[in-house]
Amino acid sequence: MQNVKLNWKDIFPLLIWISVFFMTWLFMHGADPYLQMTSEALGRYYPQRWFLISHITAGGGALITGIVQFWPKLRDYSRKLHRAIGYLYLLSILVSSSSALVLASTTAYAVNWAYAFTLQIWASIWISTTFIAFYTAVKKQFKLHKEWMIRSYIVTVAFLISGFAYKIPFVQQLGSFEEVTVPLFWMGWAVPLYTYEVIRSSVIKIKPKA
Repeated sequence: MQNVKLNWKDIFPLLIWISVFFMTWLFMHGADPYLQMTSEALGRYYPQRWFLISHITAGGGALITGIVQFWPKLRDYSRKLHRAIGYLYLLSILVSSSSALVLASTTAYAVNWAYAFTLQIWASIWISTTFIAFYTAVKKQFKLHKEWMIRSYIVTVAFLISGFAYKIPFVQQLGSFEEVTVPLFWMGWAVPLYTYEVIRSSVIKIKPKA
């Protein structure tokens, strides 16, 4: 463990964490009516209300705990703390993604098949990328662990990307809810993940050989 000495270089990661925290708060604040736990407020989600609340709450926890894992100073300060936050991130995603799969396999079909199938794929990608990130950490393959953690967190942040994108008035005018949200869901995680792979491959390509 090393002593933490903050300097101006730490302002940027701190601002990122604050931004993610604020966006997570805004996103979760939009779900406040669900906390009434009434059939009127929850609509089609009422029979699966506890899965919905678990999905939203744990998803918010994953967004907040995941971002701090990329701060190198935290890892240098305490590996135990880094590992503990990592377990919280893993637990949050297991709860949120499992709940998402239940919702995608039940209430989502009230919208249509494409909507439900898209959410099932999304949640499965979320679980698998996070599991691989955890597995590589256990195997002490830390370079791979970092790469898979980035992929996992990209899929995590996709909930914010697609959610806020749908709030844009222009986007809502493109069609009905089911017509617009399905491509937004794919865009939310597939485009950022593709972009990361392109950047990662480019960096590997230009690295000088030892």
